[in-house]
Amino acid sequence: MKPYAVEVRDMWFSYDNVPILRDINFHLEQGDFLAILGPNGGGKTTLLKLLLGILRPDRGVIRILGEAAHDAKNRVGYVPQNTDFNMTFPIPVFDLALMGRMSPSRMGRRFSAEDRLKVGELLRKVGMWDYRDVPVGKLSGGQRQRVFIARALATEPQILFLDEPTASVDPEFETNLYEFLRELNEKVTVVVITHDIGVISRYVRSVACVNHTLIFHGEGHITTEMLEGAYQCPVDLIAHGLPHRVLPEHGER
Repeated sequence: MKPYAVEVRDMWFSYDNVPILRDINFHLEQGDFLAILGPNGGGKTTLLKLLLGILRPDRGVIRILGEAAHDAKNRVGYVPQNTDFNMTFPIPVFDLALMGRMSPSRMGRRFSAEDRLKVGELLRKVGMWDYRDVPVGKLSGGQRQRVFIARALATEPQILFLDEPTASVDPEFETNLYEFLRELNEKVTVVVITHDIGVISRYVRSVACVNHTLIFHGEGHITTEMLEGAYQCPVDLIAHGLPHRVLPEHGER
């Protein structure tokens, strides 16, 4: 039997002795498409960093594709929420995306024609081929996000983790991105942190609601009850066939 894509058991994590994530338990099958939902400050990005092996849990077990998280780094791709870096560094779009083809086993070796062909295909898919020679520092935030997505996919990951991938992109690319992720999900497990509840509900197969604890839902259908449990306030889903908007109601303004 093949291992789970993600397996977390009895996991706790704290910053400066303040618990951020408590008693987290869930597993994700390979080939799943998971949306991680929840309020800001609830621990979503921290959870993602734990799954990536960037952080270590205080206690508990995290397995990625059957390995310890820090041992599986070469089998996963990651698109961070914040793609800002040294904006004066004169690296063109193509070269940044090409960095995704690097690995410890290839250090010191030149990129091949196959590497360049793969990166060219990915830049076309994310709509950035025409910008391939432009310095990344001259791009808009949304354009940079597209390049970082291409770089993550250039690793040919078995799991792709994305933290708010549409935070800086236009609505048209938002829809195109999720269609692209659905196509990619035919071969790759996808895990995405998002607030795009209405859009993501069309694509995901499972949902994790995170607010210091985690409730896993094995079906992708997003309900009002699910969101109220995650956000801990009343929520209205206004829908035209599918939910597309969330309106919290609070007693004070």
